Amino acid sequence: MFKSVVAVVPAAGLGTRMGGATRKQYLTLGGLPLLALSLQVLQRIESIREIILSVPQQDSDYCWSEIVKPFELSKITQIVAGGTRRQDSVRNGLMAITDPPDLVLVHDGVRPFLQHSFVEQSISCAADTGAAVVAIPIHDTVKRVDAELVIQETLNREGLWHIQTPQVFRYDWLLKAHQEAQHENWEVTDDAALIERIGCPVSVVEGSCFNIKITRPDDLIFGEAIFNKATSNS
Repeated sequence: MFKSVVAVVPAAGLGTRMGGATRKQYLTLGGLPLLALSLQVLQRIESIREIILSVPQQDSDYCWSEIVKPFELSKITQIVAGGTRRQDSVRNGLMAITDPPDLVLVHDGVRPFLQHSFVEQSISCAADTGAAVVAIPIHDTVKRVDAELVIQETLNREGLWHIQTPQVFRYDWLLKAHQEAQHENWEVTDDAALIERIGCPVSVVEGSCFNIKITRPDDLIFGEAIFNKATSNS
């Protein structure tokens, strides 16, 4: 049985696809910063002892004064400089851990609709299996398209899933995976891919289509609709 969990939250994106002067992680839904919404959920999870936030280096003071203190996020012990790639930001957070936990939870800072159940279920699953990710099955038809935007093939969607976060891993697995990735120059889009590369199994916990990542302007529109629906039902 696991004893403790440290959460690493990468939020170092520059928001180039979003446009505008404000980085996407600081945009608001219902007047609340996107980043604060998911951090508040992690703050309330009893088994999470510590949260390490990874942001652009120049944003550290801003995050302490505008995110951590106003929202009383006492579990945030460190804010580290993010890297060029998402995996660099996660690695920087991972390397900042001083007292190794049993499990590390990684959650995208711009997935604001994190549910308590996702966190608890993924932690419980990873405690049993070593690694667990939240995901939803693909229902749409999926096609492979070439650089000229011509369809090359239609994929069998059976067994295909959209991978989300949180993702939870044994600390020793994740550390080994990131060390090998740095040594071998692997480039991936999520931490589960690194775990797969070192030959460890990753289990899936079913998530929700509402657990969206805010990347483009359209995502913010969808996010406002989800937020308004959630608050009207509360």
